[in-house]
Amino acid sequence: SVEVAPLHAEPDASSEQVTQPLRGEPLTVTERHYGWARVTTAYGYPGWIDVSAISEEPGGDWLPPVHEGDPVEEARAYLGTPYLWGGMSERGIDCSGLIHMAWRRLGRIVPRDAVQQADGAQKVDEPRYGDLAVYGRESVTHVAFWLGDGRILHAAGSREVVEEEEPEALREIRRGFVRI
Repeated sequence: SVEVAPLHAEPDASSEQVTQPLRGEPLTVTERHYGWARVTTAYGYPGWIDVSAISEEPGGDWLPPVHEGDPVEEARAYLGTPYLWGGMSERGIDCSGLIHMAWRRLGRIVPRDAVQQADGAQKVDEPRYGDLAVYGRESVTHVAFWLGDGRILHAAGSREVVEEEEPEALREIRRGFVRI
């Protein structure tokens, strides 16, 4: 019933925001607890939401029809958007939210988290424009669109969505490339 609602790890507004359902997005309610509802998003992401943000009315077409397009160009619509852990909108977005929303704008659903995106895609040795670069020391913790020639487009933690040369700190923990 609101444009963007925080989905929390626990039924407590001070708990970690894990993602953000957007207006009209279908949620499956599995439990209610003192003004909170445990829900699962249409893309299988669980969490707790304040019941005042839920509408009982059908949401309609929350996902555009599948159409051709460039997910990198869709991601560029978020350039300058502030980084926000769990964010999924122009008000704030995180690295995996950027990938998710870029594909979602083309009518396609990809997983929400970086590790899920890496696990659900095909590993490639020679990346092409639009593939994903995945990063992390022990597991995947960051993801970016690969633009080629050492350039990436990503929601840079504690900054904003940027297009830049792959920073040395990321290059050192790059785990590889995947293709959706």
